[in-house]
Amino acid sequence: MRISDTVASYILHILDESGGNAEIKRNELADLLGCVPSQINYVLTSRFTPEQGYIVESRRGGGGYIRITRIHTDRNSALMHIINSIGKELDMKDARLILENLLNVGAISKDCAVLMNRAVAQRNFAGLTKKQADSVRAAIFKNMLLTQLQNSVK
Repeated sequence: MRISDTVASYILHILDESGGNAEIKRNELADLLGCVPSQINYVLTSRFTPEQGYIVESRRGGGGYIRITRIHTDRNSALMHIINSIGKELDMKDARLILENLLNVGAISKDCAVLMNRAVAQRNFAGLTKKQADSVRAAIFKNMLLTQLQNSVK
């Protein structure tokens, strides 16, 4: 298991044990897990993002800490949050992260996640520049999420 997986698993364990809120000290966690503090930063910035359903706050200094909060929302609120957070462009990496999070929290079904992933896959945008592909992907992704939201309201 890679150290980043170990750090993420440990943080998830803390979040599960504490009901979705955790406060950690970067240096203490790094010492405990046998890594450098920058590896903790990497895991926080890559695996605990708003798109993945987390809020991370940091305070530096002697009494510094990192507070991680798992966002708890109902399905419709989660979908609206994601729709509103997607800008004019969406790259494939972020699309996958969003789908994984929505699937994990039960906001969409596995079939829906697979369908959406295939609809916004990079191969569908051959011949477009990255900026064009990311723009079209964002529009398709938002519309698919809006459809999910509308279907749940009916």
